[in-house]
Amino acid sequence: MDVMKLMMSDYNVETINDGLNEFNVEFHGPKESLYEGGVWKIRVELPDAYPYKSPSIRFVNKIFHPNVDETSGSVCLDVINQSWSPMFDLLNIFEVFLPQLLLYPNPSDPLNGDAASLMMKDRKQYDQKVKEFCERYAKKENITKGTADEETDDDEDVTDDETGSSDDEIAGHADP
Repeated sequence: MDVMKLMMSDYNVETINDGLNEFNVEFHGPKESLYEGGVWKIRVELPDAYPYKSPSIRFVNKIFHPNVDETSGSVCLDVINQSWSPMFDLLNIFEVFLPQLLLYPNPSDPLNGDAASLMMKDRKQYDQKVKEFCERYAKKENITKGTADEETDDDEDVTDDETGSSDDEIAGHADP
């Protein structure tokens, strides 16, 4: 029922393996925030005991935020991880909890130490890095690519010249 309610709202929901326990939701950064204009694919996994047990929520494409693990996309949000209640639903997550997380990061409880440190030491540089990540990773085309492409984003700027190797060197040399 909860998943259907989310599907009937303005959110684009893509089920995985034809079930309702695992799906992706298109999430847009909140207006008047550093994340405005960004589009993320959020992976939601519902446990068998849902709604009595909280869902697992993670960002699939990259986001620079103190409370989101840069590698896994896992979210550090008390209301989801510790104080979940069956009275909450998926719409609460996408209309209240995630927008609040992006609007009010908590650098004192980080999953991304680099983002938290930068936010506390140099807010202007932090803001710039958030915007750079939005430009690079949080566009509509980033969430429609396959997951293999998303995992190799770090390597796409590296050329053979920069690494000092070429395919010939990797293959080795034949004995004369």
